[in-house]
This record gives sequence, structure tokens and C-alpha cells, in this order.
Amino acid sequence: MNKAFVKESDVDDDADDIAAPALPAGSKNYLTPAGYARLDAEFNQLWKVERPKLVETIAWAASNGDRSENGDYIYGKKRLREVDRRIRFLSKRLEHAEVVDPATREPTDQVFFGATVTVADADGEENTYAIVGIDEADAARGRIAWISPMARALMKAREGDTVSVQTPHGRRDVEIVEVNYLPLD
Repeated sequence: MNKAFVKESDVDDDADDIAAPALPAGSKNYLTPAGYARLDAEFNQLWKVERPKLVETIAWAASNGDRSENGDYIYGKKRLREVDRRIRFLSKRLEHAEVVDPATREPTDQVFFGATVTVADADGEENTYAIVGIDEADAARGRIAWISPMARALMKAREGDTVSVQTPHGRRDVEIVEVNYLPLD
């Protein structure tokens, strides 16, 4: 079948992971040691294990002859493009990584990267946030990226301070109840 009638293309759109937020221009990719280890493990798994297996499968499929109707070849090439795109993304993130270990920070009640902060709103409802790298953020686990509005509002504030943060539901004032620098898993 002629490629003019197929929606697939051989062109690799060089867009990195669309789901991952971009780093602010000129900044480093701040990560906790656990976050760096996860990214590095994923990179090594893709580079040393998954990619070689894909290349082997594609080479085998290509040796079988007609590539236009060879599912192993077509889908192997597609998956290889996805893996290569992710490898490039991880490579760039790790290249710009700055590992900051919160456990080595001198004891302080001031909020910096790596802090676990407990805040209380006007109703007395408490929430705890860990300020982590962009690639480690997970709102469901209470981990917020250092570039998020909440983290920016909390940065450099101290226990007992009240900060104002812009949320989707409007401005909200929260009081910092506790700041600690425990290692994150």
C-alpha cells in the first residue's frame, strides 16, 4: 500500500514528553536523591535493556522480507521511536540535574527546596506538601514542584508565617505550621 494512503509517517516529531512541564529558562533541574535515582533507573532500563531488545526484534523482522506488511517491523520501529524520544528527554533532564539532599540541610524553620511543609488554612484544615523537582511532583502524594504557585508562595517563609497563594478558586491564605527536612522515599 502506498504511504499516501496511510496516516502513519516515518517522521519522528522531535517533541519531548508533552506531559512533562518544561524547566524554566536557564534553570537547573532540581531533584531529590530519590527522584534522581528514579530518572536514572528509567534511563538505564530503556538504554541498556529495552532498546537493545527492540533493535534485535526489528532486525529479525526486517530479515523476514516484505516490510510493508510486517507487523513486528512496523510496530517495532514505532516503539523504538517512542523509546528514543523518552531516552532523549531523560538524557536532557539528567544532564541539567542538580541533586539537592534535604537530609543534609542544616536545621532551619525556613522553607527551601526539599522541605516538607505542613500548612493550615483559615478553617484549621491542615495539608502537608513536600517541595520536590518538576519530574517528581505528584499531587496525590502531597509532592509539589518547586515552580508551582503553592511552593513559590512558601519558599523562604518560616514556621508561623502566613502566606497568600493564588489558587484556581481564588486567593487563599495559609499559615505554616511545621517545616522539616526529612529524606523522601
